[in-house]
Amino acid sequence: MSDTTSAIRLRGDGVTLAADRWDPTTQPSTGTALLLHGGGQTRHSWQRTGQRLADHGWTAMTIDARGHGDSDWAADGDYSIAAHARDLAAVVAALDTRPVLIGASLGGMASLIAQGADPTLARGLVLVDITPSAEPAGLEKISTFMRDGLAGFDSLDDAAAAVTAYNPHRRRPPRPDGLRKNLRWRDGRWYWHWDPQMMADRSNSPEQAGVREEQARTAARAITVPTLLIRGAQSDVVSPENARDLLRLIPTARQIDVGGAGHMVSGDDNDVLSEGLIEFLDHDLPN
Repeated sequence: MSDTTSAIRLRGDGVTLAADRWDPTTQPSTGTALLLHGGGQTRHSWQRTGQRLADHGWTAMTIDARGHGDSDWAADGDYSIAAHARDLAAVVAALDTRPVLIGASLGGMASLIAQGADPTLARGLVLVDITPSAEPAGLEKISTFMRDGLAGFDSLDDAAAAVTAYNPHRRRPPRPDGLRKNLRWRDGRWYWHWDPQMMADRSNSPEQAGVREEQARTAARAITVPTLLIRGAQSDVVSPENARDLLRLIPTARQIDVGGAGHMVSGDDNDVLSEGLIEFLDHDLPN
């Protein structure tokens, strides 16, 4: 197994982003993959996938989005999808190769918008349970979970219980101690380590859902690189019709479903996700 992992800092659009870099040890790197997490998560949600990709010969960078984990919080409070997309474009501009973009939820939407704005940005695109159109009830469930967490938790056990209540079908219940990387102890309580200002960004409000969808649909129509949609078969965010809509918008796209997984596919069944991802990297990308 690869053990060459290093913590690095990357320049975004006016913010500095924290990342972990995984390099293969037994062969020259096949390419670079950028792994972007969902809203309220951190780069650690991609840790096992980063390891798997390095073992398979890829350089993988798992990145904390602005306002998340160890990355800078936005001084101007800009947490729009456009801001996340600009960060991603800035990261890619500093690389010496065209990467593959692999994004879950928020990270996937930022990848879609960035690639749509510049169809030459990456050589491949992987969207993990995110499409331009999404189920309002599922999106509201995510927002409620994040809003409820603003008050913090008395213990790590309470935080783990909140995650389990949000995602009761998860095959591997979260370990309370494993959540330490996503929480910070402050004033006698545990708080998720993301900027609460994210919830105040008007562009992310339910009233702007139609605008966001149209922007995402426009971006999708511009995608020409090989694209993979990895959908959780039990997702309450991406329905089968949402998935079919994406395939119509992006002729180069194909889809795999991860059985038993919900919206947070990377946590629900990371091994199946990694297998489908590696098969895509091996067979769908041009040399």
